[in-house]
Amino acid sequence: MKVDVILGLQWGDEGKGKIVDYLATRYDIVARFQGGPNAGHTLKFDGKKFVLHTVPSGIFREGLINLIGNGVVIDPITLARELRQIEEAGVDFSDRLLLARKAHLILPTHRYLDLASEHAKGKEKIGSTLKGIGPTYMDKTGRNGLRVGDLFEKDFEIHYNTLKEKHLSLLQLYPEVEFDLAAEEAKWMEAIEVMRSLPLVNCEYYINGALDAGKKVLAEGAQGSMLDIDYGTYPFVTSSNTITAGVCTGLGVAPQRIGEVIGITKAYCTRVGSGPFPTELEDEVGELLRKEGQEFGATTGRPRRCGWLDIPQLSYTVMLNGVTQIVVTKIDVLNNFDDVKIARTYLTDSGLSSEVPFDLCKTPVGLELEIFRGWKQSLEEVHRFEDLPEAARNYLSVVESWLGVPITMVSTGPERNQLLLKS
Repeated sequence: MKVDVILGLQWGDEGKGKIVDYLATRYDIVARFQGGPNAGHTLKFDGKKFVLHTVPSGIFREGLINLIGNGVVIDPITLARELRQIEEAGVDFSDRLLLARKAHLILPTHRYLDLASEHAKGKEKIGSTLKGIGPTYMDKTGRNGLRVGDLFEKDFEIHYNTLKEKHLSLLQLYPEVEFDLAAEEAKWMEAIEVMRSLPLVNCEYYINGALDAGKKVLAEGAQGSMLDIDYGTYPFVTSSNTITAGVCTGLGVAPQRIGEVIGITKAYCTRVGSGPFPTELEDEVGELLRKEGQEFGATTGRPRRCGWLDIPQLSYTVMLNGVTQIVVTKIDVLNNFDDVKIARTYLTDSGLSSEVPFDLCKTPVGLELEIFRGWKQSLEEVHRFEDLPEAARNYLSVVESWLGVPITMVSTGPERNQLLLKS
């Protein structure tokens, strides 16, 4: 068997959680492969809303195994809080949520460092979620981080205090910020007892063994491809590999074990925080997109920046990920627009270009926009792809032809059942 992958093709917030939840019934295991509680995957069903930050989005499907993989960084406080909410929803996960022993832990002082570092940057801040993600990955690559498996070692407390003291020394480099370390540390120590009660696995052996046994695995990505540490809009990126390649390192599987790659894109573009955004609309149209789409971060609550769909950007991430099928979400947000636009190509000093520049931060690009007629109607009563308004089907058909990858699903609303399958 092969691992199928689902990931975001833009700057995150594409609606991955809902699609994972829908597809989960086709799989035996859903595995998160990178990122941390900077993710916010929103699911809505039975009139209830759930936001998952660390737990894979298949947790609400009975009998399904959910794995937090090696490439994820885990904040015990966030995880414990999330598990309480899942328990309160009546979901039994006791033998269905597995932790990889090699996943790294976010300490309270990681969050302290994140806050102090971002605060010190002033206007140059990168828009961190302040969850301690960056400092944790820095300790990981610096080879002095703490991992889940370390929680069971006799010398865990010694290693914890050593890393804590290192962080406190680094904090002296920054101006003081308000952070109640004693209170956060007390919550952290309580939360690791919750983690110690969960089943642990050697992720690489577990996943490969499951595949060899014929189990179906879905790898769930966090953030979006344009936030990849290597190929995103650096330095306004996250600290992990958000593209398909991250599945191999994050779960411990070989490249030839990758199967379908399902890329998720909104019918328009959004971005949270700082960084370049070629199609951003800083006018009443952008404000209407934000209002219609309820575009506020699931993790931070910050208003998202909004703009038109960007074909050079999408073509770039389709290429990087080896996307085999595309899911378009939130097409209903465009219901009330007279015209809908798509950026077909970029305008640079060298002329028209379909490539994303080396550094979008320093290379301003103009846009060649294509205008499409809006459909000006609700999609609430549309239950089949074939019944979409002609203008909406034309919009999707053009996107499909320009990207050269089939669109297989279209989401017309936030609920679990608001999803159209294209035959």
